[in-house]
Amino acid sequence: MPRRPDSARRGGTPTIRHAAVFCLLLLIALLVNAARVQLFETDTLNANPANRRATIVRYAQPRGDILVDGLPVTGSKDTREQLRYERTYLNGPMYAPVTGYVSQTYGTTLLENTEDSLLSGTDPLLAPFPMWHDVTRGQRPGGHVVTTIKALVQRAAYEGLGGRRGAVAAIEPATGKILALVSSPSYDPGLLSGNSPSVTETWTRLNSATSQPMLNRAIRETYPPGSTFKIVTAAAALDAEVVTDVDAPTDTPDPYVLPGTRTELTNSARGCTEASLADAIRVSCNTVMADFGVKVGLDRMVSTAEKFGFNDTGLRIPSPVAKSNFDTSMSEDQLALSSIGQFNTRATPLQMAMVAAAVANGGELKYPCLVDRTTDADSDTVDRNLPRTYHWAMHASTALRLQRMMVAAVESGSGTNAAIPGVTVGGKTGTAQHGVRNAETPYAWFISWAQAYGSAVPAVAVAVVVEDAAADRSEISGGRSAAPIARAVMEAALRS
Repeated sequence: MPRRPDSARRGGTPTIRHAAVFCLLLLIALLVNAARVQLFETDTLNANPANRRATIVRYAQPRGDILVDGLPVTGSKDTREQLRYERTYLNGPMYAPVTGYVSQTYGTTLLENTEDSLLSGTDPLLAPFPMWHDVTRGQRPGGHVVTTIKALVQRAAYEGLGGRRGAVAAIEPATGKILALVSSPSYDPGLLSGNSPSVTETWTRLNSATSQPMLNRAIRETYPPGSTFKIVTAAAALDAEVVTDVDAPTDTPDPYVLPGTRTELTNSARGCTEASLADAIRVSCNTVMADFGVKVGLDRMVSTAEKFGFNDTGLRIPSPVAKSNFDTSMSEDQLALSSIGQFNTRATPLQMAMVAAAVANGGELKYPCLVDRTTDADSDTVDRNLPRTYHWAMHASTALRLQRMMVAAVESGSGTNAAIPGVTVGGKTGTAQHGVRNAETPYAWFISWAQAYGSAVPAVAVAVVVEDAAADRSEISGGRSAAPIARAVMEAALRS
């Protein structure tokens, strides 16, 4: 019987051993590379636009809903296509400034964006254990977002604007809950949900429209606030004790020459010569309030404005809110104009609703919030927003005196169109000039709050701005154009 070679008895020929070692090295390299991809490149690969897997998984199940008054204003439609579920909306144009859109082509905005992980089922809060999602890479049913919006209030604001360019923001002063957030004209977010050619056509049409229907004017656009800003100036003057008796005559002439210039500032209202602070708020005197701003001084005016929320670049509801501006460096004539809501002073409608809310709430300004709570798919709460103090915008005694002056403005001043029988209503009008030499059509403003008799706290604070480019310039004023809308919103809030 022939003997096997010694090399064969020891495990094969050198060639076979070398091949085995080489294969082992290849296997180890393969395992190392697989581990490297899993550990370090997963996120990059998932985010690669060429990788369709994540997108297919994202739209493979119905999305959670956004709720108003406990009822969904969103839904999901099964298309049986590769990207299976598309978003649907109930009363889409009315709620678009709240929900935003979720599009298979153009991404997400507003609550659909900030609450995307919860709505799509990937939020760790939806997992039974910490790190569960990271371990399983699984996807749970989408959760729900319960908003603070009241349907009656939202509808009153939307129908009040009636398609005119403008916005409305309404807040519950004691909690900061946003009861209405409307921007007009609006759009139907459901038209952007899918990935068909019609979605692209709609996107192009909306973005090229001069009326900018996709601009959220309530939180993303700033306007000169005009005379509504006089409430901030009055708060600064009272807190700084520049004025102690709101009924005492001032020494302000009419017209008033801006400090360091020959420019005369005049009034649209009558009776502003040496008017008291109370009368200056009631009939809206530019001259008196501009002089108060100069007497308060730049530092204290800036401090007060910032306590109301101006110059805050980080405010979120949870969608980001555009910064409302009050300049921190100005000459005295510029300060005078800024103190009546002109020059570079600009504010979002939400910001001016916060001003009214702070007055109504005794000086305490709550963080505005749009989400009351979030839940899992079974409606069990996973997170809740509790009221938080944002700033004490003014002394409580100052707020009380401002409340009385704003009530007088509605009872016998420039804001009578906002009066509601049997209800305490405080308000302030504003007609904001803008453009080169104030040539553009003015913006009509109204800020207000309402408290039912017998109630311990005000029900709502409202800000309305109407751009109303189609109106006769002589017919535009906060009292005529914006106050009736604010009244309808306050009545709806009192009924809710």
